[in-house]
Parts: sequence; structure tokens; C-alpha cells
Amino acid sequence: MALSDALEKDSLFSPFQSITVTFLSTPLILVATHNLMQVFTAAVPPYHCQSNLTLNNSYLPKDPCTRYISLQSNDTEPCMYGERIYDLSLYTSTIVSEWDLVCEREWMKELAQSTYMAGVLVGAILYGSLADRYGRRTILLGCLLQVATMGTGAAFSPNFTAYCIFRFLTGMGICGLIINDLGLTIEWIPKKYRPTVSTAQGTCLTFGQIILAAVAYVITDWRWLQLALSLPYFIFPIFVWWVPESYRWLALNKRSQQALWNLNRAARINGEKDGTFITLEMLTYENDKNLSRASSKPTPLDLFRTPAMRKVTIILSMSWFSSSFCFFALAMDIQRFGFSLYLIQVIFGTSELLLRILSTFVAAYVGRRFSVSIFLLLSGVLILCSLAIPSDLILLQLSATTLAKGFLGSSIVCAYLYTTELFPTVLRQTGVGFTNMMMRLGAVVAPLAMMTKVYALFLPLVIFGLAPIVFGLPILQLPETLNSQLLDTVEEVEAR
Repeated sequence: MALSDALEKDSLFSPFQSITVTFLSTPLILVATHNLMQVFTAAVPPYHCQSNLTLNNSYLPKDPCTRYISLQSNDTEPCMYGERIYDLSLYTSTIVSEWDLVCEREWMKELAQSTYMAGVLVGAILYGSLADRYGRRTILLGCLLQVATMGTGAAFSPNFTAYCIFRFLTGMGICGLIINDLGLTIEWIPKKYRPTVSTAQGTCLTFGQIILAAVAYVITDWRWLQLALSLPYFIFPIFVWWVPESYRWLALNKRSQQALWNLNRAARINGEKDGTFITLEMLTYENDKNLSRASSKPTPLDLFRTPAMRKVTIILSMSWFSSSFCFFALAMDIQRFGFSLYLIQVIFGTSELLLRILSTFVAAYVGRRFSVSIFLLLSGVLILCSLAIPSDLILLQLSATTLAKGFLGSSIVCAYLYTTELFPTVLRQTGVGFTNMMMRLGAVVAPLAMMTKVYALFLPLVIFGLAPIVFGLPILQLPETLNSQLLDTVEEVEAR
């Protein structure tokens, strides 16, 4: 097919491809800072209840949520809202110290993160479908501005309710940014370079964890930290504006003239004076051919309407759910090791960078489905093995957790590439959006699984270890997309 071969002769280092990848990768660098920001903005400083017995607060019970009733007895009473004193020597201000989110209000801290992840989930549903209708580039630009404005709004939140609303809307924008940024990139890159580009963009996502630790170390006030990580998103639309809309999406939406113009623009930037070999007649013919095979305009229901599409959607959704379910459980529970939050964040980020380089070679030379499956299986095995590590061997526990989280991150990067290659162009962003919705659902459900430790301390790790193993094996039933052309219609997926 002419349309499929349009970019295959280009090199990854051709000017157009290089600029496109650079400009679309830049906004991804700060994505992880928003996903994991509450590790620092919602950190819990040491605190105690202000004593009503002494002026120097030296006569305090072990439970910081209570205080002694009198000097003559050991009876205590709950500390009321606003009566707690926080040690702000490490963190100048957090949402916990500002809005007193401890003791009977501790659930509000978890609510804030769950609200953000709920926004990400809604963004996956909304912006994937909108991108297939209105274009990848248009929705991407809107999402960047949404993250910038809502993230800035969160920094100036007058109360906890406003903060949660702004974080919810920020999460929506972040998810729309990710799925459309990665989708637009893949549709402009020759197939042989997709693993390299996908891993490079995944590295940008991971690098944000290191940036977060560095910026949080310098800026210890949660409002200034929130603002510092949101303002750059006012600049990122300038880069994305340069990148043209996907020629595949344009051609399949009866905009062949614009598709041809974009292809010729890419060819001219790459030094081809005569432009691309594709002609308007070729684009029009292929568009008419695809339209004749599609009985109606695709809808999200088409993800489940036919056998092959249904199988792809269900299996990918399970793998996305399990990877996020375990990844965010490990990422948000770093205080249990007792080390500096900044140090653990850097360790997690650095280990993921190294493992994602490994995932590039596995995805490029072994295959996509094997990469997604094997990294999920390895992470599950490591989590289960950590159960056998004695509690006093903290460094060994940290090493196992770091490797498990790194393998989960590698699986997610490979899954982004595999997902975009499995779904057809007419449903690509809808499919990526739906699987991302399942991914975010896993992040929302993860805290509930953590609550099972009230029944047995080891139970959460058993759940987090079994999930990637159970959901990682079915991926091997899906078709391999290594060195395959991107498909454009549902009918092509069914015939594969």
C-alpha cells in the first residue's frame, strides 16, 4: 500500500523525523512529575498534638493524634482539628500540614491522589475518542494547555476541595497528552524505528522521576513545587504546533489534500525537492477503498464488535490494568523503606532508565508481545520473591522492589508501542484511550488492595505479585507486530 510505504525510506535521523521526535518528546519529560508529585506535596512531616498541660509540649503520649487529659493520669483525648503542630524543618509546607490531613482526616490525603487518578481515567476515555474524531494534534494542544492552566490553578487552591478539582482536571489533561503524543509520534515514524522512538519517549517519562526528586529537594513548599512543574506546559504547545497532523488520520477522514501537503512538507524538510512520491490520486483511491470496506463510521463499540478486535482489546486491557496496578502501588509506598524520599525517587528513576534501554533491544529484535509479557512475568516473580526476604534486610527488599518496578515500567513502555501497532488507524486513539483507562483503573484500585494488610501483612504483596503473572501470559496469544505495517481499518485487523 502506498500510504503505508510513505515514510519507510526515511531515516530516524532525517531532519523531519528528528525534529518531530524531539518536539513531541519534550512535554513528556514532566509527566511523571505530576503523576508522582504527591510523594512530596503530600509528604507527612513529623507532628504531635499541642498539649494543654505544658507550654513546651514535652509531656506527650506516643500516639501523635492524642494528648493527655491531665498530669495525674495516662488517659488521653483525641486532638482536634487545628491543634496539631508540624515539624517543618524538612518540608516547608505540604497539603498535609496546611490542611491537617492526618489522624481522622488521613483518608483525605489518599482521596487527593485517587481524585487525580480518576481524572486520568476520565481523560483516557474522553481524549482517545475525541482524537479519532478531531485529530491527534488538535487534542494534544488542548491537553497541554489544560495541564498548564489546571496545574497552575492547583498551586493557588484556596482549600482542599478546590485542590482536588484542579488535580482532577490536570490528570485528565496528562492522560490526553500521553496517548496523543505517543500516537502522533508513531504515525510519523518508519516502522523499523518505532521501538527505538518508543523507548526514547518512555525514557523521557521515566526521567521525570529524577527531575521531580531534584526540584522537590530545592523547592520544599508544595505550592511553589506545583507551580514550578506546571508553568513549563505553557511553553510546550509552541513545540507541538510545529508538528503536522497525522497524514494517516487526515487521509482516512476525507482530507487527502491536507494529508498530501503534510507529506510534501516532511519530504521538503528532508531535502527532497520534488516532494513525496505519493499523489493526491493515490491518497483518494486508498481512502475510497478503505471507506468502501467500512460500513459505518467507527465508534468505541467497534473495539468489541468483532472477534479479533475484542480479543485484542480485552487482553491488552488486562495487561495494562496489572502493570499500573502494581507500578503505582510500589511507586507511592516508598516511605516504608525508611530512607530519604529524594534518594529512593532517584534510585527508582535511574533503574528504570537502564531497564528501558534493555527493553529497546528486546522489543526491536525479539518482538513486542514477548517484551510486554516477559517484563510483566519478571516483575510478578520478583514481588513474590520479596516475601521471602527478612524484614531486617531492607537493602535487599529495596533492590527487589526497584527491579520489579523497573520491569513494570519497561512493560508499560513496550505496551504503548504494541498497543498503537495492534489497533487500526480509525480506532487507534480510541483503543489506546480505552486501554489507558484500564491502566488508570488499576492505579485507582491499588490503594484498596493495600488495605488487605489488615487481614494479613503479606496479602498485598501476594496480590501485586500474582496479578502481572496471571495477566501477562495471555498476551502471548496476540499477533506479533514486529516489522509489520500499521493497519488502517477494522477489516484489516480481522483479516490479519
